Amino acid sequence: MKRFLPLIIAVCACLLPLFFPSCANTTQAPSGGKKDTIPPYIIDIKPLPGVVGVPLKGATFAFTFNEYVTIKTPQNIFLSPPLRRPPKSRLRGKTLLVSFEDSLQANTTYTLSFTDAIADANENNPFPGYTYVFSTGEQIDSMMMTGTVVDCNTLAPIKGATVLLHKDLGDSAVFLKRPYAATKTDDWGFFVLPYIQDTLYRLYAIKDANNDNIYDAETEQVAFIDSLLRPVMVAGDTVREMLKYDMLDTVRCLARRSEHELKVFREKPSKQYIVNKVRTSERSAYLTFHAPGAWIDSLWIRGWRDDQLISQFNILQDSLELWINSRRAAPDTMRIYVNYRMTDSTGRLVPTQEIVKLPMTRENRTYSKSSRRDLKREDTTCVYTFKAEPENVEQDGFVLEFRNPIITEHFDSVEFKVINTRQRETRAEFTVEQDSLNLRRYILRPKDKLQSGFEYSMKLPYRAFRDINGFWSDSTIVKVSLPTDETLSVLNLELSGVDRKIIVDLLGEKRDRVLRTYVTDRDGTLRFPYLKAGRYSIRITEDGNRNNIVDTGSLLERRQPETVVFVELSGSQYIDIPASTELAQPVDVGTLFNKPQQP
Repeated sequence: MKRFLPLIIAVCACLLPLFFPSCANTTQAPSGGKKDTIPPYIIDIKPLPGVVGVPLKGATFAFTFNEYVTIKTPQNIFLSPPLRRPPKSRLRGKTLLVSFEDSLQANTTYTLSFTDAIADANENNPFPGYTYVFSTGEQIDSMMMTGTVVDCNTLAPIKGATVLLHKDLGDSAVFLKRPYAATKTDDWGFFVLPYIQDTLYRLYAIKDANNDNIYDAETEQVAFIDSLLRPVMVAGDTVREMLKYDMLDTVRCLARRSEHELKVFREKPSKQYIVNKVRTSERSAYLTFHAPGAWIDSLWIRGWRDDQLISQFNILQDSLELWINSRRAAPDTMRIYVNYRMTDSTGRLVPTQEIVKLPMTRENRTYSKSSRRDLKREDTTCVYTFKAEPENVEQDGFVLEFRNPIITEHFDSVEFKVINTRQRETRAEFTVEQDSLNLRRYILRPKDKLQSGFEYSMKLPYRAFRDINGFWSDSTIVKVSLPTDETLSVLNLELSGVDRKIIVDLLGEKRDRVLRTYVTDRDGTLRFPYLKAGRYSIRITEDGNRNNIVDTGSLLERRQPETVVFVELSGSQYIDIPASTELAQPVDVGTLFNKPQQP
């Protein structure tokens, strides 16, 4: 099909201004003058693109460039549909030769994509990429499909994700079979699957750690579209979505039509068994299960009564902490009998008893005759942490967390004092709340509103608490004052239209850390005080199952991760907060969740 070649050369020539406007010698590094900034481009292809009747074995394709190039990332020379082994690529002069070790399929349209695999040999200018099409049958399939792959929590685009298109509509196909078509996402998380058949498909995306184009639920992340899809766009070399752009050209990259958005998540493991067991001290241990929601029928420790055992699951119920509430000498080997539901070879949960044996180690043993002189203060004391942060004390209070569960407490002996701006000291009242998810953690909250310029101190007296080892606590005092830096700012989030339970997170510019969190199911104002000048994001997650955490999805259950949206201000998902400012940001939650989100 010789009509394709002039078009390709014309397209390559047109693409050059999209990257760099200057000219330079493209065969060798210049000895002076302007630096070579022009990317390489293709000047000849053999056989011509669109060729049909390609043999199933022994086919080699030659792509000749205008200058010497290098293969930067061979794995990004990507064949779709993929074979068991990736394409082989080698250079001969200015020509890139691509061949295949496995046999091609009969009557199949293939695409060979270069993405960012090639660069010039002198200045490392990247080749913008190219998609070559050929067929082992008598015709080239003509349809295409586009979309974007993003992270489910940050909505940030994911570069290099593998997008899989399956004609096998069964739920197990993505776990067992190579796809009908596949491609990689670019810097914007954008993908195009060109030259595909006009039929029904299932669409997935994975972070393919081993590059086998098959989803491994144990190690890889996944995304999927709920419904069956049929392509509606027609492929072609001049179609905007198929052109290659400079990834820094925001306008052109965002102008491409993205038909589908796939949100990548880490699926919770489905196979259940005890994966880890550790003895943390003479009288404590923990068990970790492979999957959440561990189903324990009974558990006991040999030599101890049931009422002497304290246990606590984490919120996902995949990690269990155990303590023995007794001061009797602990055995050298702790034997834990666990009757639980374990996944068998057929994938069913079956009743199983596992005896976990945890020997005493030198680090676990507090009273060792040979090491009494090595005892540290924390070895004979009720250990705890007690803290209050100026920026968060109004919301979080004073946080007291013990290393081991306590069996005696005297919160009524705790002294809470306030020193006003005139240095007058008074006693104040507080409440005590045990954390519902951590029995060793307590929140002490002042009853009265905290005042700027006041100093607040909370003193834990000596022997106020006693833990399961019989150790008493030392005394300590924590002092805190609200920040007085006049450059700090306040963000007031005015929520309306709240028709569901939501989790509201304040994130920094990188979106890699949660700074503050609220959980609510009603209209009202959420206050974020004491913010330094900078860029922030407000993430709102729909808490569909009302468990106060952000839940991931499930491919087998066809359940998407909980929906995440970001508050926009002036068309941006970032909020610029200047110094010494109090901002009010109205948010209509119902409208926000019904509005398409841009990555």
